[in-house]
Amino acid sequence: MATPVTTGAPTAAQERYDVVVLGTGAAGLTAALAAAHGGARVALFEKGERIGGTTALASAVVWLPANRYAQAAGVPDSREEGLDYLESLSHGMILPELAEAFVDTVPELLDWLEDETPCHFQLVPGFPDYHPEHPGGKPQGGRSVEPVLFSYARVPGWADRVVGTPRRMNVAETPTGGGTGVVPPDLLAEREAEQLEGLGRALVGSLLAGCLERGVEPVTGTRATRLVVEGGAVTGVQLDGPDGPRTVEAGAVVLATGGFEHDADLVRDFLRGPMRSPAGVVTNTGDGLRMAMRVGAQLGNMREAWWVPVMELPGERPDGGRDVFLVLRERTLPRSIVVNGSGRRFTNEAANYNALGGAFHAFDPTSFRYVNQPAWLIFDEGFVQRYGCFGNGPGSPVPDHLHRAGSLTELAGLIDVPGPELEETVTRWNKLVDSGHDDDFGRGDSAYDGWCGDRSAYPGPMATLGPLDTAPYYAVELVSSTLGTKGGPRTDVDGRVLDVDGAVIPGLFAAGNVMAGPTGMVYGGAGGTLGPAMVFGFPRRPGGGGVSAATEHERKARS
Repeated sequence: MATPVTTGAPTAAQERYDVVVLGTGAAGLTAALAAAHGGARVALFEKGERIGGTTALASAVVWLPANRYAQAAGVPDSREEGLDYLESLSHGMILPELAEAFVDTVPELLDWLEDETPCHFQLVPGFPDYHPEHPGGKPQGGRSVEPVLFSYARVPGWADRVVGTPRRMNVAETPTGGGTGVVPPDLLAEREAEQLEGLGRALVGSLLAGCLERGVEPVTGTRATRLVVEGGAVTGVQLDGPDGPRTVEAGAVVLATGGFEHDADLVRDFLRGPMRSPAGVVTNTGDGLRMAMRVGAQLGNMREAWWVPVMELPGERPDGGRDVFLVLRERTLPRSIVVNGSGRRFTNEAANYNALGGAFHAFDPTSFRYVNQPAWLIFDEGFVQRYGCFGNGPGSPVPDHLHRAGSLTELAGLIDVPGPELEETVTRWNKLVDSGHDDDFGRGDSAYDGWCGDRSAYPGPMATLGPLDTAPYYAVELVSSTLGTKGGPRTDVDGRVLDVDGAVIPGLFAAGNVMAGPTGMVYGGAGGTLGPAMVFGFPRRPGGGGVSAATEHERKARS
């Protein structure tokens, strides 16, 4: 068992720092750890009462092209392939210099994490890119990595101060990562005894351990409200915490406060289409965005989010947000389809969740409505008996809040879609399944499509193609939701925030979902959110700019 680290929390009297980091997701923890490792005096503040943000709720897969783990496994990849892939999906929304900074920083980031921190990764074998048939794409995977299991014995007292609940498995052991989702009881007991966790809390815990080792202890329940500006430069931040307002001076302020998905006004004003019941933590209300706007930051990528279809669950989460279930496996496995309010299929149901946002946002100018909202996931008893659903095993009862009917016509009445159209859609689908190909939307054509489907038939289209022919039939509404927004202040390649004229705002940096997403509308593969978050939270090229240069300047000024 690892030796516990000692902590060194800032005291009230310590009100000037080289670097102040706002937010404790992957971006904020990486930024704080990197700055402290470089010798900076760092303060780390979190708005919520628990740390980790949406990162702690995630699978914590990190998408990193041309990484060392793929190379060690003999999976071919290169800088050029990574850039070609992003460019092929860009639609003009990815700035080439940011794409290059992202891909070029991957080796340095991973070397530093492995050699200097408790945060270590491993390959998720075989996980395909989300658009693997595009130039530079990887149908056999290699770019998605995950944190190794982390023991919370290394950070005594912190397990209950991190968002989420323990999940004692690797992504590669889950159905999403190509596994069964079952950990043998003896192995699970061993992991519990050693306080080992995987997924998002493993990533947060390992980065936290590195911060604590360097004397950086997160201060929770403290919200940043305004940036302090003197002579055109950001020189500190105003905070509101349990003891009231205070001002902290800093050589550099790093915004890592997450997105704005839980602020109804910002969602209305910026996002491109319908979104409700966001899956991120409720503290993501756009605080960093508003602070950046007040000091004249240029904005970018504001219409985009990390889109995902969800099923709304009864009740609320412990943090007060709407409880949701991310619908991935259920719409990918055979014997399921998705239809709109007209009872018609409208997309490849097995496509990656971010890309599906475009299908949910289709707008008809004649009826003047989003034609694929509401949308319904439809499956049959054969699905339930073979695969189970929504976390329940094969043959287990279907959750009570789903619609259930003995015929498709009856089901159509329950969900208010035209019965003849739904019958016709299912008949058409069954014929396509018999032919072995989805001629309408190409479901199963991509190497990614069947990854979360029937593993006994993967690879191949039948991993996701199957008839709906066994009553009873089930339906549940699919809601257009998001894992987080990805619009915010524009930055340069070193994470420095730019003003409306394109000039650097001295002393201000941004990383993670608070910044203008460097990959535009693209979700390159599993971990496409956390890859850029960690890269741009990490100061690039020592001496060449970024937080490292700012803090060095501050240290020299103070000395």
